[in-house]
Amino acid sequence: MSTSKTSKITYDFDKVIDRFGTASYKWDQSEKLFGRADILPLWVADMDFQPPHEVVEAIKERANQGIYGYTIRTQGYLDAVRGWLSRRHGWEIKDEWITSSPGIVPALSLAVQAFTKPGDKVILQSPVYYPFYDVIKMNDRVVVDNALILDTDGRYKMDFDLLEKQAADGAKLLLLCTPHNPGGRVWTREELERVGEICVKHNVLIVADEIHHDLVYPGYKHYPFAGLSKAFEQQSITCIATSKTFNLAGLQAATIIIPNDEIRRKYNFLLKTLSIHMESYFGLTAVESSYNHGDDWLDQLMVYLEGNLNTLLDFVAQRLPQIKAMRPEGTYMVWLDCRAISEDPKVLKKLMFEEAGIAFSEGSVFGKQGEGYLRVNLACPRSILVEALERFAQAIESRQ
Repeated sequence: MSTSKTSKITYDFDKVIDRFGTASYKWDQSEKLFGRADILPLWVADMDFQPPHEVVEAIKERANQGIYGYTIRTQGYLDAVRGWLSRRHGWEIKDEWITSSPGIVPALSLAVQAFTKPGDKVILQSPVYYPFYDVIKMNDRVVVDNALILDTDGRYKMDFDLLEKQAADGAKLLLLCTPHNPGGRVWTREELERVGEICVKHNVLIVADEIHHDLVYPGYKHYPFAGLSKAFEQQSITCIATSKTFNLAGLQAATIIIPNDEIRRKYNFLLKTLSIHMESYFGLTAVESSYNHGDDWLDQLMVYLEGNLNTLLDFVAQRLPQIKAMRPEGTYMVWLDCRAISEDPKVLKKLMFEEAGIAFSEGSVFGKQGEGYLRVNLACPRSILVEALERFAQAIESRQ
């Protein structure tokens, strides 16, 4: 939640930065993944913005030390994490609750391994970020789909009656995506409390992926799940990172918060078993600097992202009325209902890659409910967003 009201952009988010040839997962794989090198990539959740100046300078200073040895969590790092969560989200945590992971998806997989057995049931809520399926299936667990319901107002809501039945039927763990990706819902306090009540009642561990917790639009508020009650605190794992907020995914430094001593002990034991308990040399520096100096940058980023969102919504309404855009409450993703064009993933891929020369995320990877949908990443200079939308519209118009 923003701590200040910012209306004037002083950071240059319009600046187009050439990322070709930088070993970029987003920009340097287009020919391999999509069949042509001139694709405009608005797919993977990676921003095309530089992080705050203070973060870049802190990383440079760290690099200039010249010895890149094993790294530990410092008190400065712990203070920065606690300060951020208190200042931005009103959640007071303790130093000893904080542990780590190379990323949030590895943390999800660690939780599945540590707290379930092969064959156990793990709940997710589709359509959802596709690695949720991987960390369940590839660990030989069973996916239990508490599919979200598309309401008449075009927003997703949770199916609590079904969740109650699934929790009572022996599910061991729930992977909770909050805020939701790809739909952009910022779950209300009441929704999260209902989830927590069901899971506590049936002893289902909640693993809350809150990676988009800082990316919330005006009028909405993110509630840290574990901060809602003592009972939720003691039956949950919270996963956060600076990777989405400040575009630092390549530094491999997620923060995992586990208030329950026994749950944290089991998690840390597996972390050490896999020998991934050492901290990222540059990652911790970046996290500490981001949380200490990133407030103003983030406030202004959200103003810019809201401008991009309105640009997209206006464009779709005027040029692509057959497409329905789900207005996100958080994240920098927009979920487009393209079923009026086709529900066939192959048709939508051909439309994007071959005809339009763009790459949005094709929806079926988020689950069967995503067939006929595309997810657009807004976190780029507005000129790139507009060009991608124009290419998409022209390709659709050419078909007609």
